Amino acid sequence: MRFEEWEPLYEEILDYFSFDRAGDEEAARILAGLLSRDDLPALDALCRGRTVTVCGNAPCLPRQIDRIEGTVIAADAAAGVLYARGVRPDAVFTDLDGATDLLTEMNRLGTVVVVHAHGDNIPLLRLRVPGLSGPVVGTTQAEPFGRIHNFGGFSDGDRAVFAAHTLGAERVRLVGFDLDDTSVDPVKRGKLIWARRLLALLGHDV
Repeated sequence: MRFEEWEPLYEEILDYFSFDRAGDEEAARILAGLLSRDDLPALDALCRGRTVTVCGNAPCLPRQIDRIEGTVIAADAAAGVLYARGVRPDAVFTDLDGATDLLTEMNRLGTVVVVHAHGDNIPLLRLRVPGLSGPVVGTTQAEPFGRIHNFGGFSDGDRAVFAAHTLGAERVRLVGFDLDDTSVDPVKRGKLIWARRLLALLGHDV
């Protein structure tokens, strides 16, 4: 998705959650300064022309691991669920709020970590990004620039789906997604509502 298409949705999201665009933009600049390179070609190679399975972190994920095909992309903490069951994701999309030292280990072994910058995670960017020795891609939900990309999408899972489509995946499968979870807090519930709306734009009826 081009930023010109994404920006109106982004502005709606900012209004919906009362988020600050200036904070997102500042975080993106900080992330850019922490990255020594842009490993987008590695992410592109995982997606282009391939079947991609994006794994969300809903409680149903362990029961659906046998549905995984092709390239495996995990949304944040879903990476740990997969790794504990013998599956090292090919890529992890994360804003680092679920990051542990396990993410650093997977990255060292070759997992592409797609780090997302937003106004609330600047301390985590400064803490975690310098320790990532493997392939890293930076993203923002504001306007992209330089080595900071915007494929569309808002939360970790739907950003991964948008990236797979944008980077030319032949087929994108979703496992571990539960957008009807009523047990979550109001902010998370809002994110699930937005995830359903955004994924529908790509033809995913979740």
